[in-house]
Amino acid sequence: MQASTTPSKTDTTPKPVVSRRLDRLFLSLSDVASFVGQFFKEVFVPPYEGKEIVRQCYEVGVRSLPLISLTGFITGIVFTNQSRPSLATFGATSWLPSLISIALVRALAPLVTALIASGRVGSNIGAELGSMRVTEQIEAMEVSGTNPFKFLVVTRVIATTFMIPVLAMFFVFLGVLGSYVNVAQNEKTSFMSFIETFFSSITFLDINSTVVKALIFGFTIGMVGCYKGYNSSKGTEGVGKAANASVVTSMFLVFIEELLFLQIINAIRAS
Repeated sequence: MQASTTPSKTDTTPKPVVSRRLDRLFLSLSDVASFVGQFFKEVFVPPYEGKEIVRQCYEVGVRSLPLISLTGFITGIVFTNQSRPSLATFGATSWLPSLISIALVRALAPLVTALIASGRVGSNIGAELGSMRVTEQIEAMEVSGTNPFKFLVVTRVIATTFMIPVLAMFFVFLGVLGSYVNVAQNEKTSFMSFIETFFSSITFLDINSTVVKALIFGFTIGMVGCYKGYNSSKGTEGVGKAANASVVTSMFLVFIEELLFLQIINAIRAS
């Protein structure tokens, strides 16, 4: 009796170059680099979506003003209250405006604004583009002859890049106002004296570095939100994951960029 032979199944799964996790990581980094490269390619090529850029600037900037205003005003009051006991120990409460100016302009304004924008703007972009991908609206735009990447991604990244610095400066203004209310109530300092002391402690390097940091933070928030939303999948579950990943990733990158930028600015000051 002849034994029947069955053909053995061959494993067609490609072998990992390093390991499966590292291979996936390098592929993801390659996709991100390609996505960022496509942005810089599309942003300088006409046609320019001017109306959509203005609309996105309104969504990112104007609609974030109430939250930024409240946060900035409260931050100024709270930071002043927390700093007063330490300075009072050395009889240096007159340094409060200087301390507030350094804290707000150098660190708090761009960082807190970026974190707020990550939660509000980044999640909104990720969820919006993710839902468009799931419902095949992006594919429909391609069929109709519209460049979805330029219309959806480029406009949102431009809006976040330029509106986050504006919001950061507005945060400084409201933080100064909140700090002055607290200082005037406790130390009876005049407004002109407070403003003079405030601006005497900061330099053009501080202001320029804050603007540049906010530009980088805004670009990161917009790019992360667009990337996660534009490449989402798995139906409605993917939309939620895209929104959540946009917030977590953008916040993580903002902290990393803040750390790197701090080292660069400190090196410039020391030189």
